Amino acid sequence: MRGINIGRLLVSGVAAGFVIWLIEGAGAVMLYMELMEARLAELGLSMEMSGSVMAITMGVSLITGFSIMFFYAAVRPRFGPGPGTAILVAVMLWLGGYFLSLVGYYLAGIYPNHLLVQWGAVGLVEMMLAALLGGWIYREAPAAGET
Repeated sequence: MRGINIGRLLVSGVAAGFVIWLIEGAGAVMLYMELMEARLAELGLSMEMSGSVMAITMGVSLITGFSIMFFYAAVRPRFGPGPGTAILVAVMLWLGGYFLSLVGYYLAGIYPNHLLVQWGAVGLVEMMLAALLGGWIYREAPAAGET
């Protein structure tokens, strides 16, 4: 039985995280940043995109990318390599994390529903594209005696 290829896991996780960071940033700028900032201002809050905030968003994106790729590598022997497995992993992680946080925002009434739907849609797309790229990069570790 082959093990997880740590080198490929790291490379695919960085690639997946970078895709998430790029799409999240583009989605925010193009779709919902102004609305989000306006709603926060109504609540007496603000969010300045400082260097530390950018570093945190990159760190969170990398953690998400590594998580996607870890679970892809873990389920790949059971479900097989390829885009179907990558999409399955992305959707399940989106449901278990992203969607649940959106439900929390909905219950708290912090943001309007259409903003939450936009966030959810962008999040699902970014997770699936990240998983597809990472799955394309990832390969199993060679079995003992293979090169």
